[in-house]
Amino acid sequence: MTLTYLDAIIAHHRQRAAADQRTLSQARTAAESQRAAVDASSGAPGSGRGGKALRDFAAALQGDSLMVIAEIKRRSPSRGALNESLDPRQLAKRYAAGGAACLSVLTDGPHFGGSAADLQNARAATTLPVLRKDFTVSALDVVDAFAMGADAVLLIVAALSDDELATFNALALELGLAVLVEVHDESELRRALRIEPRLIGVNQRDLRTFEVDRERAVRVAGEIPEGVVGVAESGITGMADAARLAAAGYRAVLVGEHLVTSRDVEASLADLRLALPS
Repeated sequence: MTLTYLDAIIAHHRQRAAADQRTLSQARTAAESQRAAVDASSGAPGSGRGGKALRDFAAALQGDSLMVIAEIKRRSPSRGALNESLDPRQLAKRYAAGGAACLSVLTDGPHFGGSAADLQNARAATTLPVLRKDFTVSALDVVDAFAMGADAVLLIVAALSDDELATFNALALELGLAVLVEVHDESELRRALRIEPRLIGVNQRDLRTFEVDRERAVRVAGEIPEGVVGVAESGITGMADAARLAAAGYRAVLVGEHLVTSRDVEASLADLRLALPS
């Protein structure tokens, strides 16, 4: 049986997690001091549980226009190099100047060329909330997201059991992190809704084949309950895509490849920030 992109990536992360000898208690104790150091070095204001300098990711996606989560991504398994030499600090500043509501930073090294340092450097450059974009497969991954300075964590339904999804979500919320729960179809959305998420991301890229279906997000949008913020992900390349997704009911889009390969990042980002239908 041939491994899909998702199978191979998740297998790598589960092997890494299985080799991690830390207990959850040990990791959480270390994370508190690590997070304090990261927050102190960022020099940016924030607020959160227990005085932690967390930035409110979910609140940043509220507004009268389509909000953009701008992604910092060096490469992808399907397209290869996108912008290998990018400077996370400078790109984060350009995203903020273009009106991004939040940042998303890839921290997966083997498949996307990212790192915790990319996230920390991007976060230190702006006051925007930051999502750790990675393949969360253990409770320690959630704690590590908190420790490295993330304000939100990604949970991919296709990669997790129902028990893992519920456990990791509860832990993230306990740490004060926002949770973006990612689905690819209606059946995954039904699983996601069992944990009563605040944010649902609908990825138009099939992580098994890495092909993009631009009708996927529109189709699934009607199943997202009122009160849950819908975020469309992948395959968004300009104003026409943004308009179609806003009309379908999405309040935000997560955009990576289109922005990291743009010659005019600020203009490309501003084009996505359309007024939401009244």
